[in-house]
Amino acid sequence: MESEHELEEAAEKAREPFDRVVGATMATVAVVLALVSVLGQMKTTEELLAQQKASDQWAYYQAKSIRRYQSEFAGDVLRVLPGPAAAAAGKKYDANVERYKSDGEEIQRKARELEEESKAEGHRALGLHFAEIFLEVAIVFCSLTLLTRRRYFWLAGVVLTVVGAVIALRVFLVH
Repeated sequence: MESEHELEEAAEKAREPFDRVVGATMATVAVVLALVSVLGQMKTTEELLAQQKASDQWAYYQAKSIRRYQSEFAGDVLRVLPGPAAAAAGKKYDANVERYKSDGEEIQRKARELEEESKAEGHRALGLHFAEIFLEVAIVFCSLTLLTRRRYFWLAGVVLTVVGAVIALRVFLVH
């Protein structure tokens, strides 16, 4: 009976170093997870800010288009009125129309750039969120290791950690 008890104690002590390794793994994964999570939220915020800026640009484009239309209308009205003063005023409005057209092209270009920036930030955020999922599952597997004493759960946790870290690194290296 006593030898069984001693054997159990020896087995428990043999497991303790492994438990420390698993605990250290979990702590490391938790730090990486926190970092990836914060970066993912930052990229999501950048995506939303770029989309808002693009929306503002499109609203500005609409305002310029309305002004162009009003200038076209005013120029048309002045051209049908008799007299040189009306014709001169009509030319002024024609110049405004051209200015609003060129302004509109630049505003559209900027809005499209901002839309592309928002899309790119969205892809980065999505990649970081996927990495976050792998890291969260890795912590679960490491926890299962401590509960079940099965090394394959720890190995699965390590593999999932590597996958999550590679996905997160890819976000910054590829984009």
